[in-house]
Amino acid sequence: MQTHTRVSQISVSLLFTAICYAIFMPIAYAQAQAPEAPARDAISTQPLDVWADVINLWQQFVLALPMLSLGLVFFVLCYLLAKPVSTLLVRPIGYLSQSQLIKLVTRRTISLLIILLGLYVFLRFAGLSEFAIAIVSGTGVMGLILGFAFRDIAENFISSLLLSVQKPFKIDDVIEVQGQLGIVKQVTARATTLVDFDGNHIQIPNATIYKNIIRNLTANPKMRGKFIIGIGYDSSILDAQQLATKVLAAQPTILQDPEPQVLVDTLGSSTVNLQVYFWIDAQQYSLLKVSSMLMRLIMREFEKNNISMPDDAREIIFPQGVPVHQLAEPEDPKAVQLENNAVNKPLSPAIEHDMQDSEHVDDLSSDTHDIRQQAKQARDPEQGQNIL
Repeated sequence: MQTHTRVSQISVSLLFTAICYAIFMPIAYAQAQAPEAPARDAISTQPLDVWADVINLWQQFVLALPMLSLGLVFFVLCYLLAKPVSTLLVRPIGYLSQSQLIKLVTRRTISLLIILLGLYVFLRFAGLSEFAIAIVSGTGVMGLILGFAFRDIAENFISSLLLSVQKPFKIDDVIEVQGQLGIVKQVTARATTLVDFDGNHIQIPNATIYKNIIRNLTANPKMRGKFIIGIGYDSSILDAQQLATKVLAAQPTILQDPEPQVLVDTLGSSTVNLQVYFWIDAQQYSLLKVSSMLMRLIMREFEKNNISMPDDAREIIFPQGVPVHQLAEPEDPKAVQLENNAVNKPLSPAIEHDMQDSEHVDDLSSDTHDIRQQAKQARDPEQGQNIL
């Protein structure tokens, strides 16, 4: 080990001696030969001029070495202190905004400015003042050029900043943007990821979300549902409204404040259309499931109380006409009896089964929780950090 160290020291000494010999020997040789051959040819003195320039540059470098060392030390200090200083300066922003993206962007901007300051001071110490000014000026010009070149990316990034500050929705909220309905899974600096109720991942650019209408279905837990049911013109509208209201009042899933309503909506070709309005707690119950249950119960209640629900009228046109021949037949007592039975016919077995099945319990729970669990278990389509 000592032999290896000794050999390394001898190698360094020989290398230093060779460098000194290469630098100073041409000068000594030129000074010794100058009085003896003052009139030599210019071509023979060119190597000496080159060495003289090299020595001049070396001397200038040695003279500027303290300033270069000081500038380099200052640049390294700025680089090392950029992160802790920026973190310290960003800390007061936490009292104004909880947005992690705002803190991240501000911290990186301050770090970049501190590093640029160290680079500028280093170039000034190195005697490259014009180059330092050019770098500072070129930074702004380059930022302007990149802003035009990546306008859409910059727009999405600025929109993400505004969304993180204003927070029109949160993670796991159910929102609708541009006809896309889903649960917010992730919001990055570029796009917002929704998981719709079919389990699909939908990525929407943040600029599109910020510039369009956002419908938040989770901000208010109460949600109103509605559907239309038609009754015949020969049925009592008042009785139908009372029966539907009775069914709505008997359901614990329906909120009584705001109270449900049954209103006449339109007069159709063969039916009077009633619009049924009701409110539910969307965080606990599914609007689709509750609507399905109410339509079934109201329909069976109408059938039980002889409220007719005819089909829409259909008009059939025969261009050639339809010949009708009426035959005079004696009245058949059996036919009259069949007609009376048709008027007073009993309810069908399917209707009686629905009415008697009082132990049937509908699953009215909301599907939102299931979709949220699927979103957590699914693969992230875009790798990025949530900013909300």
